[in-house]
Amino acid sequence: MDTLALFKGSTALITGASSGIGMGFARILASYGIHLVITARSEQSLQHLAAELKAKYEVEIDVLVLDLTLAGAAQKLFNDIQHLNKSIDILINNAGFGKWANFLNESLESYHDMLNLNIHALVDLSYLFLPAMLARKKGVVINLASTAAFQPLPYIAIYAASKSFVLNFTDALAGEYSGQGIKFLALCPGNTTTNFAQTANADTTGMSASTVQEVVQAAIQALDQNKLYCVPGINNYLTAQLSRILPRSMMVKLTSNMLKKRVKV
Repeated sequence: MDTLALFKGSTALITGASSGIGMGFARILASYGIHLVITARSEQSLQHLAAELKAKYEVEIDVLVLDLTLAGAAQKLFNDIQHLNKSIDILINNAGFGKWANFLNESLESYHDMLNLNIHALVDLSYLFLPAMLARKKGVVINLASTAAFQPLPYIAIYAASKSFVLNFTDALAGEYSGQGIKFLALCPGNTTTNFAQTANADTTGMSASTVQEVVQAAIQALDQNKLYCVPGINNYLTAQLSRILPRSMMVKLTSNMLKKRVKV
């Protein structure tokens, strides 16, 4: 079943669309003839992407520049889309960031921004756009989690915990609204060739990495297979399952030893 083909002519909202996985989703959805509302903080990148995809696929693309870490930003985004008279059938909550550091070496402000973006904005947008999807009995919600969602990760404590929330929240919504025409997917990539590591101040030297295209294609395949979550890459998938096998204390020690040497001081 080609899920995206059913949404030709519909409109998708993609947060964090100015680079990385968000941009990858924009390109693949536009290739299916799906109109887009793209948002991020970088207007220049969004405008360049919009111009490229409009010319290539002849789809409608609206650019909304917004910082979703700010209080009330999700409601403003919803209101702006209502003023555009757009109905969102696909919601991709992609925006997010992490920091690799000793817990006390990052500011509370940084952690609050992270939680606002990774959790609060995602929840708010889901709450705001889901009712119309349910009324139409048609929709897709993709929430960006991470392989970090499957176990506690010392030195990435807040990020990993936020992604655990995203995974469980998405699964719960899938159960709550089962049979009502909405597909929910928690996308859980591992290390990916984006600017995430640079923003996170993480040393990923020597780590294998998926491409953005591989991650997006894995998500599309998972949608077609009606999966609740997707971990792109067999090695990432197997690693994510370790927490189901090993004692929790062993997982904490294992991940602590692995990540401590990758935190930039």
